[in-house]
Amino acid sequence: MDSADRESQIVALLTDIQLPLRHYVQSLMPGDSHAHDVAQQTNATLWQKRDDFELGTHFKAWAFSIARFEVLNYRKQQARDARLGLTFSDELESVMTRELAEEPDDFDERQAALEQCLNKLRPADKQLILHRYFQDGTLQAFAEQHGRSVGGLRVTLHRLRATLQTCIERALTPNEPAS
Repeated sequence: MDSADRESQIVALLTDIQLPLRHYVQSLMPGDSHAHDVAQQTNATLWQKRDDFELGTHFKAWAFSIARFEVLNYRKQQARDARLGLTFSDELESVMTRELAEEPDDFDERQAALEQCLNKLRPADKQLILHRYFQDGTLQAFAEQHGRSVGGLRVTLHRLRATLQTCIERALTPNEPAS
């Protein structure tokens, strides 16, 4: 296989895991606004180390292990800079990583269920969800564009998240036979 074909395959694999990779990094850095930056650094590292990856093996597992090290590097840097008052112990980090690895790999099913559930929403509600979570828009900007209050939008988002969660859980739960 020539290098152009190999790079093309690597690009395709890298593209396919962007959303799961971002979610994985966010799960390791709950509430940390720098998770996006660490995910981008992970992408850069993946690209730099692309020749280390053996095509035909599990790309997602390889990428997630690199992401874990990027998160650890970020935390060490934060601890060094003394800007972070709380750091995870190595033992807690190990437990979190082990539990995340044991999570079922049902991302595609959950993504399909989310799409179905989003399509069941009223157009205005769907627009709000898409603006807030998929376009990284602020509530303030949406409120100004649509003549609504930020507080009202927060209440609506809370209701919509609960509705979507229920819908997704129903979609993922196999129908039990009637008795």
